[in-house]
Amino acid sequence: MSGCGRSPSGTLFIVATPIGNLADITLRALEVLRSVALILAEDTRTSAKLLAHYQVATPTMACHEHNEQAVIPKVLARLRDGDDVALISDAGTPLVSDPGYRLVAACVDAGITVSPIPGASSITAGLCASGLPPLPFTFLGFIPRSGSGRHSRIEAIAGCRHTVVVFESARRVAATLRAVASAGGGALRVVIARELTKLHESFVRGTVDGLVQQWGGQLLRGEVVLLFAPSEQAPSISVDDETILAALDGEAVRNYPPSKRAKLVADRLGV
Repeated sequence: MSGCGRSPSGTLFIVATPIGNLADITLRALEVLRSVALILAEDTRTSAKLLAHYQVATPTMACHEHNEQAVIPKVLARLRDGDDVALISDAGTPLVSDPGYRLVAACVDAGITVSPIPGASSITAGLCASGLPPLPFTFLGFIPRSGSGRHSRIEAIAGCRHTVVVFESARRVAATLRAVASAGGGALRVVIARELTKLHESFVRGTVDGLVQQWGGQLLRGEVVLLFAPSEQAPSISVDDETILAALDGEAVRNYPPSKRAKLVADRLGV
């Protein structure tokens, strides 16, 4: 295919697709999707709309978190026979909170070329328009629905020292903001980026406490990216080790587990 070096084995192309607006497909992505022998899609029904819109007739095969391991041998066989294969997700860049990692790892282990075809990303789209500091930032993926994983993720957000980007279900946004506030992150700046690149794209900006009070338990609809950052007004405070150790040994925090003690003392000392 044009612009792509050919090797004895085929190439696995990781192709980014639009996150909402179909016009955000790249010319190179369309060239690849039309030229490969097979397209692996997270959901073939969802991808069929994009492919039909651009008159891409390439055969598709489902590749998602439930069948990825079983699909890998079939895909490797096609690649070893010299066929090029494209991997797409329902929206955005594959592998980024989407299936595909195991397939890519298997291709790398097998010495098969893996080539990225960049494009739309809800992470960078939300970040660049958020008004929050773009660097450094940490992407934490989807917030777990429940359990210790969710608790740990909420604690990480509440204690952030730079911009944090997460994905969250629209219906859980209000509950997540309340949880971050309860974990000590009420003063954080937050941006709710909703329906990025779509007709009803919107950005809601404020503090965690402010949006909790404003919205209460209101439910949202659509695709949501949440971005958090420390308050601009937060003073830069330096505290010596002796003061920190003394606070850690105080009776009010002595019986808590280490992570909780550290959080309480950090909040108390403003560091």
